[in-house]
Amino acid sequence: MVNKKIYNTIIYIGLLSSLLVSTAVIYNYYKTYYSDNTKFEDESVFVYIKSGSGLDNLKKQIFPFLKDSSSFFDAAYKKKYVLNIKAGKYEIKKGFSNKEILNSLKFNNIPVKVTFNNIERLENLASRISNYIEADSLSLMNSFNEKLFLKTNNLNSESVFAIFLPNTYEFYWNTSADQFRDKMLDQYNLYWNNLRKEKAKLLNLSPVEVSVLASIVQRETPKVDERPTISGVYFNRLKKRMKLQADPTVVYTIKQKKGFDKKIRRVLYRDLKIKSPYNTYVNKGLPPGPIYMPDFSSIESVLEMETHEYLFFVADVKRPGYHIFAKTYRQHNKNKRQYTNWLKKNNIRR
Repeated sequence: MVNKKIYNTIIYIGLLSSLLVSTAVIYNYYKTYYSDNTKFEDESVFVYIKSGSGLDNLKKQIFPFLKDSSSFFDAAYKKKYVLNIKAGKYEIKKGFSNKEILNSLKFNNIPVKVTFNNIERLENLASRISNYIEADSLSLMNSFNEKLFLKTNNLNSESVFAIFLPNTYEFYWNTSADQFRDKMLDQYNLYWNNLRKEKAKLLNLSPVEVSVLASIVQRETPKVDERPTISGVYFNRLKKRMKLQADPTVVYTIKQKKGFDKKIRRVLYRDLKIKSPYNTYVNKGLPPGPIYMPDFSSIESVLEMETHEYLFFVADVKRPGYHIFAKTYRQHNKNKRQYTNWLKKNNIRR
């Protein structure tokens, strides 16, 4: 009788122990994979995992957001995530469990919107883009100027600026410099379809030359409706082998010498003599590259330029942003007086 009681007790203790062990295992499993393991107040946070990251970078990025880092890495090891850490931008929502965090890090690389426009130089573009993607500005500049890339695409360090068309694009955060550059070239080639190439060919211009001229037109006027007229003026001068004598190119050369942060309110006569391949008062033809990132309206204003006989224009003080056009130098000088008088009256110097 005693032996039976002892036996039952042993069985009971064994069952209880098994139950306790099972409960502990289940609890540990639940805690490792399913319990809330976040500690931030916002609805979600973003984690940026760099390319080639190991455990150290992962820990640096994710530790601040975890209640229990040891349970997370226990789950990460068991799911073999640490053997395949993926670069990218990932969202962790408030209340996520380790399983949900790992699933996000494995499968939900979030695209980023990359927007750029109103940019004056390739260096400024590289700096802007480095704020959106993993690649830094130096690696971007090196990629833009990579010799094989330039040679393969019949570009140089000045004309390559033309392939970057201002718009909003979608990239993954871990996009490399070469990947960014190559996608921009693809977008450029898509834009320059056969119809646009044929329009450029009829003007005896290459797509890059169209962008160069468009960059000057855009710097001449903010008025989109006037750009086809100004494009026509410059095209007429090109056909007659006249110097373009475009003030925006002079402003660009001044900035080349004195810094691109310098504000230029007025071009002076001495500025017209600055030696630079970009100065169209010194050199005939187009500059070697765009002086600005032209938008689509400026490019189209060249391809769809207005046909006329104007060779000159000057700012119209009665209609800010617009210009007065002339066919002859004599008429131009007459038109110019209203502008020079306005400059003197308003004491506008450099």
